[in-house]
Amino acid sequence: MRNSSTRRSFLHKAGLFSATGLLTALTQPAWSRGLDHALQQAAGMPPDALAGDEDFWYYIQQCYTASPSLINLNNGGVAPSPKPVQEAMKRFHDLSNEAPSYYMWRILDQGREPLRRELAALAGCEAEEIAIHRNASEALETVIFGLPLKAGDEVVLCKQDYPNMMNAWIQRELREGIKLIWVNLDLPSEDNDYLVSSYTKVFTAKTKVVHLTHVINWNGQIMPVRKIADAAHLRGIEVVVDGAHSFAHFPYTLPALGADYFGTSLHKWLSACIGSGLLYVKKDKIKNLYPLFAAADPKSGDIRKFEATGTRPFFIEQAIGKAIEFYDMIGAERKAQRLFYLKNYWMSRVKDIPKVQLGTSMKPGFGCAIGLVNVEGKKPAELEAFLLTNYKVHTTTIDYENLKGVRVTPNVYTTTKNLDVLIRGIEQFAKGGF
Repeated sequence: MRNSSTRRSFLHKAGLFSATGLLTALTQPAWSRGLDHALQQAAGMPPDALAGDEDFWYYIQQCYTASPSLINLNNGGVAPSPKPVQEAMKRFHDLSNEAPSYYMWRILDQGREPLRRELAALAGCEAEEIAIHRNASEALETVIFGLPLKAGDEVVLCKQDYPNMMNAWIQRELREGIKLIWVNLDLPSEDNDYLVSSYTKVFTAKTKVVHLTHVINWNGQIMPVRKIADAAHLRGIEVVVDGAHSFAHFPYTLPALGADYFGTSLHKWLSACIGSGLLYVKKDKIKNLYPLFAAADPKSGDIRKFEATGTRPFFIEQAIGKAIEFYDMIGAERKAQRLFYLKNYWMSRVKDIPKVQLGTSMKPGFGCAIGLVNVEGKKPAELEAFLLTNYKVHTTTIDYENLKGVRVTPNVYTTTKNLDVLIRGIEQFAKGGF
């Protein structure tokens, strides 16, 4: 981290010690002071060079209401929203309660189509391929239960997929007699050929669907989805992608991913309000996919048939727009580089501690923000409890299939000072200081 004199130099560059800076400081909210200047100063810096600039990311951190008494390193479960998103949601909620049926249906609902276009621009697809949902589970179960499959049809998925999705497929297997073909991955992996072949070698003439998780939630493994999708499409197999942990985490477009169907939660890496998600269905696939909630015409080719969910929280939905603005303000590549930097910052400092085991790759392309750590001879729950009790570091325990450890998930508001506390905690625990 830079010393105080370097920080003062940065503040001078940002204009905070000028008359203009002082006037701005008096008229803007405290959390936004200097942010616009900092962004201007950073405009010419490469994202990888900016990734470790604690002065710049300090201003991003000030846009959040992170608890001063807890270091939250479980942003992978659900991420907090920055202040502009929180304020928009509260404002729309207050408006809704002035006259719900009027302000919700006649005013706020008019923002749905502009929002659909914004989400499509972010996803790199057509607006007519985007439906707004509440979370990744709702979006993906729409696909899982909506695909026209029959007894004997095979679906390939893996044991490291998200439980909600696996359970949905298992229910179809129990009720309809489809056949599930399970892949069991050895993770972490830095071998894309191995990851691709794990799926392709089990494809048969009966395989109709392959379900892929873009980023494995347990340890942050990035999967070579496009390569698997290309191999599947050559065999006429449809591709369902769980993007809960990849969307707005690092840059890509949905068409480039090769997905026929895609679902994600916007309250994770986009930092939209809790209870917002997105469903993508490739345009030529919409007609033959049944909606999860019955629509007037289930065979319609209109993406809006997937939004017949009844009364919904308009105030949460419309605040998504502010989350997109905040994401665009930071920049997709800047964000990805910062998240990768933070993951490698703490992992590089604990990897050589005796008994410490890492369960996530430190190489670009195989992992980004999410990291898994374990201490040999100890249960993950013991490390998780130790970090929370002694250092007020909040993480989550992973003990699933062949993955074991504590998952650490920083976000853009996480500082290296926060991670230094994590590092001390892991080191003390590994040395038996508990």
